[in-house]
Amino acid sequence: ELRQAMALAIDRKAFVEILSEGHGNLAIAMQPMPGGNWGMPPEMLAKMPGYGTDIPERQARAVEIMRKLGYGPDKRLAVKVSTRDVPPYRDPAIILIDQLKKIYIDGELEVLDTTQWFPKVLRKDYTVALNLTGTFVDDPDAILYENFTCNGLGNYNSYCNKEIEALIDKQSMERDQTKRREIVWEIERKLLEDDAKPLIQFNRAGICWDPAVKGLTVNTNSIYNGWRMEDVWLDR
Repeated sequence: ELRQAMALAIDRKAFVEILSEGHGNLAIAMQPMPGGNWGMPPEMLAKMPGYGTDIPERQARAVEIMRKLGYGPDKRLAVKVSTRDVPPYRDPAIILIDQLKKIYIDGELEVLDTTQWFPKVLRKDYTVALNLTGTFVDDPDAILYENFTCNGLGNYNSYCNKEIEALIDKQSMERDQTKRREIVWEIERKLLEDDAKPLIQFNRAGICWDPAVKGLTVNTNSIYNGWRMEDVWLDR
């Protein structure tokens, strides 16, 4: 119930406006269009809990849950919000702390050096953590197996749902890509219901390079692919 209250309190559009000046994209798990091919269409996503314009209503429901759990203006919940000590992590963590204040949760920012951050996350040595995950391949197998299966390497919060695992296997074996996409959307809906790992946004960023650099391929949906340096040369 506490996880549900925290998820309900998140105002994703505020993150997008502040962090990427409105250029970020909302999603549940898969990268959304136009960069991704598997995320829910915007009109479908807007109907999902936590993605519509009913932010005051959702935050009011979160307050009700917190009151049921015994918290209120005179008894607030103190937690540490851990994150990596670099701006792309630290800035959204500060916004999260501000939003949680509305539901009687007082977050204390705990920033860690990179050498400490990843071991801490792997040990699951945190109460609340804000993390970033890079999309290396826009395919459900790459995202879902790593982040949402019981033993996934990126499943840092130990989420485990055998029904979800069966659906992940099912989409992976589906040859019809339209049917596969529908299974992926079903998985996303269930992940949202479980508050498995509330995703805030897919960030968008610019890139630039010297005109003398030739043969460089820049992808629009990943920062990890397309860097085949054997094809790159300097025109000097």
